[in-house]
Amino acid sequence: MPEYQAFNPHPRAPAKAPPPLSCDSQFHVFGPRDLYPVRPGAAYEMPTATWQVAQRLHATLGIQRGVIVQATTYGADHQVVLDALQGLNGRGPRRYLGCANAAVLLERDDAYLQQLHDAGVRGARFTRGGLGISFSPAEMDRALGKVRELGWYIKVQPEPSGIAEQMKAFEHLDLPVLMDHMGRVDPSLGDQDPSLPAVLDLLSRGNFWVMLSLSEKLSKTGEPWNDVVPLARRLIAAAPERCVWGSDWPHPVSTKATPNEGALLDLLSRFAPDTPTLQKVLVDNPARFFGFTAEMETAA
Repeated sequence: MPEYQAFNPHPRAPAKAPPPLSCDSQFHVFGPRDLYPVRPGAAYEMPTATWQVAQRLHATLGIQRGVIVQATTYGADHQVVLDALQGLNGRGPRRYLGCANAAVLLERDDAYLQQLHDAGVRGARFTRGGLGISFSPAEMDRALGKVRELGWYIKVQPEPSGIAEQMKAFEHLDLPVLMDHMGRVDPSLGDQDPSLPAVLDLLSRGNFWVMLSLSEKLSKTGEPWNDVVPLARRLIAAAPERCVWGSDWPHPVSTKATPNEGALLDLLSRFAPDTPTLQKVLVDNPARFFGFTAEMETAA
């Protein structure tokens, strides 16, 4: 199994502090391996990146809410997410929620799905085929039925070539659907990349959302990732009420040095340079999509 780069050990605060109750809408937790064994056949394993480190990262960034996304590394075994949700939320307000890997919808029973829901899992992520978890048409129908029963959202991870082909399996749905990583549009191609018109078409509907993330891998020019700014601004202009932001910490499957998350938040301030739009992307939109509520802020 290849070795991938660990997260930046020295994150800095962004130049502009994010608004209160800002949300990191996608980050992952990994290891330690003696507590959370890697599933057989996993496509990758990352250096340990625990919820305690993520908690310190968010304190540095000024982030107060987050969504832990289950990595394919663990497949349907969500113990690492369950423990992280317990650790991050403790007995205080529930400011962290989770997103399952869609494999769990077929491999585990209803009692386990209810356990995830009770812990704060509110969605299922359908990951790209190269990571080793895929569905036949019949399995996809079953999985989507489970999502509907649970009242969850759907999350779609783009293929490296873009999201256009994948969305054909989801475009007919009336469920909330979040497209990760700006649809993995190639910023050097713009409209010539089929994924951009596909994403824009779906954003014209009311139930499709997009995550502003993965800038460091989408960019063809490198830090400070100037070539991604026009793409992100175009997506925001298309659906300012349905864009969210995620760090993607600890940046799985990175073969180059991972970014400083403070720099990624600075980049977001270039995507959304006015305060009202930044408030939407970091606070209002994730609260509405994931289901953060005022009651959560006071719940014991």
